[in-house]
Amino acid sequence: MAERRMFAKTIIDSDAFLDMPLSSQALYFHLSMRADDEGFINNPKKIQRMIGSSDDDLRILMAKNFILAFESGVIVIKHWKIHNYIRNDRFKPTMYQDEKALLSEKDNKSYSLDDVGIPSDNQLSYRLDTQVRLGKDRLGKDRDRKDITPSEEPPKAKPVRHKYGEYKNVLLTDQDMEKLQTEFPSDWQDRIERLSSYIASTGKTYKNHLATIRNWARKDKAQPKPQQAYGQPVKREEMPNWDAQTTASSPSRKAEIEKMMEELFIDNEEENR
Repeated sequence: MAERRMFAKTIIDSDAFLDMPLSSQALYFHLSMRADDEGFINNPKKIQRMIGSSDDDLRILMAKNFILAFESGVIVIKHWKIHNYIRNDRFKPTMYQDEKALLSEKDNKSYSLDDVGIPSDNQLSYRLDTQVRLGKDRLGKDRDRKDITPSEEPPKAKPVRHKYGEYKNVLLTDQDMEKLQTEFPSDWQDRIERLSSYIASTGKTYKNHLATIRNWARKDKAQPKPQQAYGQPVKREEMPNWDAQTTASSPSRKAEIEKMMEELFIDNEEENR
């Protein structure tokens, strides 16, 4: 088994990859480093716990189709053959041949699932059951011939909703998560946490959490931004009215001056005598 692993920049420099949280990106690198020579890993959750990633990081990688998962719990790196080319003398075939049989290889060498096989805690797998009826008159005469009648079409199962947010009370399907990340690429996590805290604090319930987040976003956008108030009364500082003060004080000042002049006149007369 080869020990060296490589990564194609066309994948890890793409917007779809870089838009993921750093913890999801780190988990992708660790999973790729520990995959076998065909990109299969049988212990993704152990690796997730080992590096301190959350279940949400693993779900994001699945939702973004960077990894494909099977019912057995095994996963495969979707773009493995784009990342790595291993020489035949070092190549060791995967031991997960049953899972490999469910895959097909596209022209660009990426894997795709021919048959849905996703773990029950992430996605549902569907399988049509058939009801086999054997005609009593033919039983024992021709055991190889069976009258196979398909059963009634099973009811359409609802997509699995996963728990997100600090309080694990925001329920979103994988399709909901993809839409949320597309519509709010820069703050989709903050919007999930906002709804999670609100539900936890108020006890309110909502039928569709994606619709609730969208509705809140529309209200936030429609809410007018606070503006500075205009036309408020302004206190004006009045200048002293010196003219009025001068006019008011003129009679008394005039009397004082006249008195001083009279005293001065009397003094001059006494000196002249």
